[in-house]
Amino acid sequence: MKKAVFKLSSISIALVTLLVLQGCIKDTITTTYTYTMHIPVYKTKAQVRENIKSNNTRSLEKTGKLYLYGSYIFLNEIDKGIHVIDNSNPAAPVNKAFIDIPGNRDIAVKGNILYADMYTDLVAIDISNPNSVQVKKVIENTFPHRYYDGWFAADTSKVIVEWIKRDTTVTEAIHMGSWGRKDAMFLQAGGNTGNSAGGGAAPTGMGGSMARFAIVDKTLYTVGTAELKVFNISTATDPSFVVKKHIGMNIETIFPFQNKLFIGSATGMYIYDISNASNPIQQSQFNHVRSCDPVIADQKYAYVTLRSGTQCLGFTNQLEVIDITNLNSPQLVKIYSMTNPHGLSKDGSTLFICDGRDGLKIYNASNVNNLQLIHKISGIETYDVITVNGVAMVVAKDGLYQYDYSQLNNIRLLSKITITKP
Repeated sequence: MKKAVFKLSSISIALVTLLVLQGCIKDTITTTYTYTMHIPVYKTKAQVRENIKSNNTRSLEKTGKLYLYGSYIFLNEIDKGIHVIDNSNPAAPVNKAFIDIPGNRDIAVKGNILYADMYTDLVAIDISNPNSVQVKKVIENTFPHRYYDGWFAADTSKVIVEWIKRDTTVTEAIHMGSWGRKDAMFLQAGGNTGNSAGGGAAPTGMGGSMARFAIVDKTLYTVGTAELKVFNISTATDPSFVVKKHIGMNIETIFPFQNKLFIGSATGMYIYDISNASNPIQQSQFNHVRSCDPVIADQKYAYVTLRSGTQCLGFTNQLEVIDITNLNSPQLVKIYSMTNPHGLSKDGSTLFICDGRDGLKIYNASNVNNLQLIHKISGIETYDVITVNGVAMVVAKDGLYQYDYSQLNNIRLLSKITITKP
């Protein structure tokens, strides 16, 4: 669950130090300190499901993963829902609606059905009319690893739908030398306790490299922290659970290519054969140093980015190119140093890497032993990218950018939807 966040000014900390050093003095002083709390807002499960519909648009505030389907972009607002964006004209995208889905972080689309997580549940939504979407099915307790992200409440019939930030300033008198319970609480309040912010007949969309959902033909695959789950979506409106496969620990991303799944974890890349869609079989594994790592692949190579500064606890920032011509024995080809790489995408021989605060980097990858930097877009902190038909859709810290790269010697910005800070 979310935790309250407590912050003290440097003046307050100095006063506490003075108290410690002069605990025997009997004088009284007045001190002021400020703390920030995040207060949960609850709704019943019935209210939440009733509100999974095309609601009024809202500004982008804290965006996550994106999914492209037809002329629409579905952009996740972390733990809150999905922005529905009409991208018929990438130079002028139109924010059409917002689908409220508390706890949502992942998206996948096939035909007219969008699949999304809602904390622990899997939701199937009819998006044939993006202006009037409808819930078709909810499969409960699909993602138990999400239970403590906010679904939990004292009353299990309720769901946390939002967190309200509240800053409180308190002024109080402290008696020097009187070290009672109140003083102990004051000292505790000074610490920061954490700030958890909140192929078949029907066409399939395209997700980014940071995705945990993937669709291949009539099957939906999802990854949790340690497992791969398989769902039959032959009847798109009625997804059914098939099987769960244990993979390993710290699983992060999934990328489908032909009849394989490339699964990224904090310690390596797993390759699963899905020739039998309902029974994925691990074919091989490639280990690397501990670090967060999305992965993409083509016919010959897999591309893995490793980054530091995350829950994965690694200190490595690099791109690894892996030879997968022998899928039973993937081999490292070359390592390229990066700043803080996140998502990536590839179009033909052109490789796009979101290198965090170092922007978007575009390489000629025709020779994997000698990647050539074609262009670098600076001034944006990038997270993930999808490339299609000469347009790169980039999720960045301050907005959703779209670039025309049809002429690599003249890459230009088409549009930007700006993120509004709450």
